[in-house]
Amino acid sequence: MSLPRIDTGSLFDVAGKSAIIVGATGSFGKVVCATLGKSGARLVVTAGSKDGLATLTAELAEAGIEAVPVNRRPNTETDCDAIVAAAVEAYGSVDILVIASGMNDVSPIVDMAPDRFQKVMTANVDGAWLMARAAGKRMIEQGRGGKVVFTSSARGKLGHPAGYSAYCTSKSAIDGMTKALGCEWGKYGITVNAIAPTVFRSPVTAWMFEDNDNATNVRNGFLARVPIGRLGEPEDLAGPLLFLCSRASDFHTGHIVYADGGYTAG
Repeated sequence: MSLPRIDTGSLFDVAGKSAIIVGATGSFGKVVCATLGKSGARLVVTAGSKDGLATLTAELAEAGIEAVPVNRRPNTETDCDAIVAAAVEAYGSVDILVIASGMNDVSPIVDMAPDRFQKVMTANVDGAWLMARAAGKRMIEQGRGGKVVFTSSARGKLGHPAGYSAYCTSKSAIDGMTKALGCEWGKYGITVNAIAPTVFRSPVTAWMFEDNDNATNVRNGFLARVPIGRLGEPEDLAGPLLFLCSRASDFHTGHIVYADGGYTAG
């Protein structure tokens, strides 16, 4: 048998693709913008903060990355349809959707009012479902496939003792949605996967990287479960993300890709 003819040069090529990034101003959202933008994708960036969005688009422009800002969250069907419409108006298509938005509310369940639980579920699950519905409809109409990437977490698989009942539940729901839509949309050539990080460097987790006794104790306790032996960096998310958004993942759908240094393996 002769060697298979594999075009490795185009496997991870997303140049010219139209990519919607929901929650673009957040820590993971910025990783998505930098990764896809520097790889040549044309971006539609969405966020609820008008000022944050203006700062982000200015930074992207300075880096030579094309981006259309849309000051909306995926709160309603109208919001999501408007985001998709902005991408179609700007670039003529929707090829990639990455949901990078979400929130957490840490509290013991007995102290958490139902509306606080529902707020986490609305932000993490309802918005992702609505946005996938709007973008998926367009991808199906286009008839040339597409890429959908949700943001899950190691906490979608594992529990947590420190009041994560809402967050863990929401991320488990994202895992289920990933599998369901992966099955539902496979016939259209649309792959649906999720990237599931554990702790990685961001403004929220910066304290864990500091050199003091509290940070060291917390960090060491966490690292005892991480075979690679360190916390995550933004670059650790870039590779899996580009894989899931490119032709390289055409035969992968319904998967949860853990970017966690082996945390969930042990």
